[in-house]
Amino acid sequence: MPSLFLTARLSLLAGNSTVVSQFILLGLTGEPELQAALFVVFSVVYLTTLLGNLGLIALITTSPQLHTPMYLFLCNLSVVDLCYSSVFSPRLLIGFLLDNKTISYSACFTQHFFFLVFVTTEVFLLAVMAYDRYVAICSPLLYTISMPKSLCVRLVAGSYLGGILNSLTQTCCLLPLPFCGPNIINHYFCDTNPLLQLTCSDGHLNELLLVTFNGTISMTVLLIIIVSYVYILVSILSIRSARGRHKAFSTCASHLLTVTLFYVPAGLSHMSAKLDKVASIFYTAITPMLNPFVYSLRNKEVRAALKCIGHVVGLDTPYLSINIM
Repeated sequence: MPSLFLTARLSLLAGNSTVVSQFILLGLTGEPELQAALFVVFSVVYLTTLLGNLGLIALITTSPQLHTPMYLFLCNLSVVDLCYSSVFSPRLLIGFLLDNKTISYSACFTQHFFFLVFVTTEVFLLAVMAYDRYVAICSPLLYTISMPKSLCVRLVAGSYLGGILNSLTQTCCLLPLPFCGPNIINHYFCDTNPLLQLTCSDGHLNELLLVTFNGTISMTVLLIIIVSYVYILVSILSIRSARGRHKAFSTCASHLLTVTLFYVPAGLSHMSAKLDKVASIFYTAITPMLNPFVYSLRNKEVRAALKCIGHVVGLDTPYLSINIM
């Protein structure tokens, strides 16, 4: 993939001796005294993200009681969180230790491509999970019929396909643009907006196209989630018993929290240049770390599966019986 990007770049701008061959990622901060502390903090964040998501993936794939549509989507959410966090975290950590913060042209666009693949896939998966909760609460008796395995697999595959198509569109729009300098990216990874700011041609058309494309996807997905939860709320309010309403709402609480943790920082990062890096940290690093705990600590089925595995391997796990709310 890097050689493909580089070949396309050179063929488009052959003969231009001022073409940028590498970029400089400024990272989170330029303060030397903070580098060591930030390295420790983000090493812990990344390690927790790896262990948490890998653990949840392993638990779901090995526990028959979790082989349901909801956990199929959750398993893929963990895969996506793991992947897009890994796209930038290793380079971010290296940047805290080394003075050389350069990244080659091909590596930058490779990072850009794969980050957009996984972050867009996550957006689509959040919409799929909202639809799954809508069917489970509004039509519980028809849930098995309405959400067969074949449909669930198609929804997951469609989410990945949507991520790939979005990333290809945006990356192909960026590749023809000339980058003649400066080559300093005021960010910790190669995001679309910082790259557009460095092009030495009129990138307004490309910026309008990309903003429109991103906005359409984000707002469409958000609309699907909102409409789903409007119907869910109406259905919950129609339940007579308080216990039944609480049980129905608890099945949606984790997903609502995940949507909030993702959409609020992502929205702030695109609305304000000053908040871009700070807000991006939340949805690119903090949210992937928290998601496994959001879904496992509040979920009785996940805790029951953990307890079952503990009994199988001979571990005494009494703490799993604590009802964490």
